[in-house]
Amino acid sequence: MKLTINGQVTEVDVEDDTPLLWVLREQLGLTGTKYGCGIALCGACTVHIDDVAQRSCVLPVSAVRENQKITTIEGLGVQQFHPVQEAWAEIDVAQCGYCQPGMIMAAASLLAQNPEPTDEEIRSEITNICRCGTYPRVLEGVKRAAQRMASTQKAGGSNEQA
Repeated sequence: MKLTINGQVTEVDVEDDTPLLWVLREQLGLTGTKYGCGIALCGACTVHIDDVAQRSCVLPVSAVRENQKITTIEGLGVQQFHPVQEAWAEIDVAQCGYCQPGMIMAAASLLAQNPEPTDEEIRSEITNICRCGTYPRVLEGVKRAAQRMASTQKAGGSNEQA
């Protein structure tokens, strides 16, 4: 089976029902995507498929078509940090950090679809669970990233994601 991951076509030999998470972590060594709950509730396993946040722990690899673009935390902001990554570092969002790759992926997907989300939209769209309770900093981080993206667009720059 061929998958396009972080801009590269990769061939994997796995059973069709293998969750994408395990293909990424075990077959390809992309360990930034984390295992949390295994039932798509916590969001630690969040990746982008065609720029939309997806929970990879319950997504069978056979559900991903070869022409779909999979982006993991390792592929986000390769040329330069994504505005969400910049905001996260700037205000020190992470505490233990385990859930943060999934949070960052969820936030980047939200901003790609809605560049000016309200607080309520952020809360309702980013449903990832953080055991350390950094939700106020996540909210602030998403808002800072949105401002950064808006100012970059006004200045005529680009917000290249990967």
